[in-house]
Amino acid sequence: MQITLIRHLPTQWNKKTWLQGRQDIELAPLTQQDLKRIQENKRILEKKEPFDLILASSLKRTHQTASYYGFQPKSEALLDELDFGPFEGRPKEQLLKAYGETWIEKPKDLVLGESLTNLEQRIILFLTKYQHSSNLLIFGHGSWIRAIHSYFHFGHINSMNKVTVENNQCITLDFATVG
Repeated sequence: MQITLIRHLPTQWNKKTWLQGRQDIELAPLTQQDLKRIQENKRILEKKEPFDLILASSLKRTHQTASYYGFQPKSEALLDELDFGPFEGRPKEQLLKAYGETWIEKPKDLVLGESLTNLEQRIILFLTKYQHSSNLLIFGHGSWIRAIHSYFHFGHINSMNKVTVENNQCITLDFATVG
């Protein structure tokens, strides 16, 4: 299975470095840089088509992003962003101040609005549910994409916060090459 992931376009909260989590935030107005990257990513996507399924989380920012790419994705709640609990709507630096070393080295030990073990279980459920698909396009969120990236490379999500995934970044993971 090949999965191409695009992190949603920026919101005002992204620009302020506030954690969004499950808050259903609208996209910020697009910049010329956003539009340029959409065009670059569309050229990448054209080489990967056709997709078996095009999916997005249940949150509107992923659907709005897909729309800018010309897609109408199916909603999939397993793709929803990590629930940051009391840190939602607050600067990311507050989470780092509270849990810095654990956030970077052992995020699975944390429980925020949901446990990070639960996030990993959602990824495993997602991979199981769509295991018969060969080529998926997903519009998703930073923590979820970093977590599946870590799971792909290491078999767990504990390395998720050692990578950066920018808004509107396109990443492809080829699970056929794993194992």
